[in-house]
Amino acid sequence: MNLEEVLEFRRSVRVFDKNKPLDPEKVKHCLELATLAPNSSNMQLWEFFQIIKPELLAKISKACLGQSAASTASEIVVFVTRQDLYKKRAKFILHAETDNIRRNSPKERQEKRIKDRELYYGKVMPFLYARFYGLLGFFRILIAKTIGIFRPMMRQVSECDMRVTVHKSCALTAQTFMIAMANEGYDTCPLEGFDSKQIKKLLNLPHGAEIDMVVPCGIRDGNKGIWGDRIRVPFDEVYHRI
Repeated sequence: MNLEEVLEFRRSVRVFDKNKPLDPEKVKHCLELATLAPNSSNMQLWEFFQIIKPELLAKISKACLGQSAASTASEIVVFVTRQDLYKKRAKFILHAETDNIRRNSPKERQEKRIKDRELYYGKVMPFLYARFYGLLGFFRILIAKTIGIFRPMMRQVSECDMRVTVHKSCALTAQTFMIAMANEGYDTCPLEGFDSKQIKKLLNLPHGAEIDMVVPCGIRDGNKGIWGDRIRVPFDEVYHRI
């Protein structure tokens, strides 16, 4: 399929055919492709859990409020945000970026670019993603508002704002994953109706992790799991050329 065909094929399928299992390795490869999704500052504050064990699938399904998409899924992928890993990921990206610059940048520009990355990933990112009962976010807001008096400035820097940023980046991986799955002829259904506390416990996640999205996967059972024609708001209502 070409891209347009893949996007037309992808639907939120709510009933899967249990007699048509998926190839776990193909699903894993789709998750590898999902990591190619764009994300804020390349911090990659995410983790993916591919659930294939029947007993755990049943428990995850129950935590998804018994929705048919989860109860009939061959596999379930849970997308998790890991803002708590910001120091580790920033350190990794800094090291990788330093090597990248030394391999690919002109020698006369390398030192400045490395210093810029050291400032960005060594100081700025840890400051932006740190959380401390909202107080650090309040301090960041004051700084942003002060700088914004004199020049354009990013203003969404509260702790809630940064949490939203992490979830947006993780959601981009989920969308990329679903497109990759559609290209394999596999179906998915993104869920937001679930008990996040139960799922965190089932996956043994730390306090700082959050459930971004639960995506049941399978092969559609005819038209049972597709609710008629796809409905979208008229394009002219959402499109603006200025």
